[in-house]
Amino acid sequence: MKRGKKYQDAVKAYTKSQQYEVAEAVSIVKKNAVAKFDETIETHIRLGVDGRHADQQVRGAVVLPHGTGKTVRVLVFAKGDKVNEAQAAGADYVGGDELIPRIQNEGWLDFDVVVATPDMMGVVGRLGKVLGPKGLMPNPKAGTVTMNVAAAIADIKAGKVEYRLDKANIIHCAVGKASFTEEQLAENFQTLLNAITKAKPATAKGQYYKSITLTSTMGPGVKVSAAKLQ
Repeated sequence: MKRGKKYQDAVKAYTKSQQYEVAEAVSIVKKNAVAKFDETIETHIRLGVDGRHADQQVRGAVVLPHGTGKTVRVLVFAKGDKVNEAQAAGADYVGGDELIPRIQNEGWLDFDVVVATPDMMGVVGRLGKVLGPKGLMPNPKAGTVTMNVAAAIADIKAGKVEYRLDKANIIHCAVGKASFTEEQLAENFQTLLNAITKAKPATAKGQYYKSITLTSTMGPGVKVSAAKLQ
């Protein structure tokens, strides 16, 4: 794959095989985010667990202190008083059964996070084949299945991110935008790492953090030292 001149120049600005401390890695990634749009800064973390086993799953959510820099659209499945609560809390869309055909048949997916009250999970479950593959299925571990919809919406709008293993045991997560200060990005990144460290399964053996990479949307990846995190 041929890379553009900006990408090639960015690669020359640091040693690709070297592992950097968080602050330095953030600085390099931010300097290399030179696209004409506000690039997303994201991390890719490979863990020494086997997500095929239920007792080695790593999943949860954490509110980043400086948010993600992204406007998040929230859909809430609720009924009764919880409909008004969700609307008052700033949900972008609120509904119930009537949303099923719209999502299933019309392919409507103009939302980024789905929240549901427990009594609506029977309805939401019918959308498993649509929402599941896109990582949009509400989950108690992520705090998106709850009766306290107002608090859930407030956290999501404030910058709550969900982390979960993919099939290769890697967590992919945004930690901010290139327009953030280095300090803001470093704090967001460290907050995410702290949460993932706390979520370490008791059955996980050996090296927990196999590799950590920070990158921007268009820039090259920078390796982060995981030595202090084991």
